[in-house]
Amino acid sequence: MKTTAKPIENLINQLNKLPGIGNKTAQRLAYHILDMDIEKVKTLSSSIVEAKENVKECSICSNFTDQDPCGICADTRRDESIICVLEYPKDVEAMERAGCYFGMYHVLHGVIAPTKGIGPLDLKIRELLKRLESDEVKEIIIATNPTVEGDTTALYLSKIINPLGIKTTRIGYGLPVGGDLEYYDEVTISTALDNRRELK
Repeated sequence: MKTTAKPIENLINQLNKLPGIGNKTAQRLAYHILDMDIEKVKTLSSSIVEAKENVKECSICSNFTDQDPCGICADTRRDESIICVLEYPKDVEAMERAGCYFGMYHVLHGVIAPTKGIGPLDLKIRELLKRLESDEVKEIIIATNPTVEGDTTALYLSKIINPLGIKTTRIGYGLPVGGDLEYYDEVTISTALDNRRELK
């Protein structure tokens, strides 16, 4: 006999679709939400809708923003001669927390992963190449995660950027293989930036 109410079941199923949320966690979250005051639940749900409706991609770097261009691209104090290429918007947050990088960014919104059907055309690579038409850019720092897909993406980018005469480097020592940039502390990220190596 089924004991879970249909609305609770639906809520658990929706939460279970979120990355990193298993069935047990989804169940805990669902019951926590049900225990919350109705006004807090409304605030939570409206903040989700507001974020989805009002956050867009920056027309320059493709980072998530509520203004265009984003605050980083609009900041005249940033070094426009260096662009750090990252996988996802959350990685920009990690880099900024480290407080050791003052150039520009470009967010790919993923990595090359043939097994998942993701190729170069599915990423923001064309937009990056468009930015490189400017003579201002002197170096591209590829800061994809040290995974098979991240390395594949870095190699692909170096092969198409090097012929343009732009220095292409890869963040290096300090990042464990298979790790994820968003979880690293400021010292680790700073060390990785300092020890970046040129890709040829």
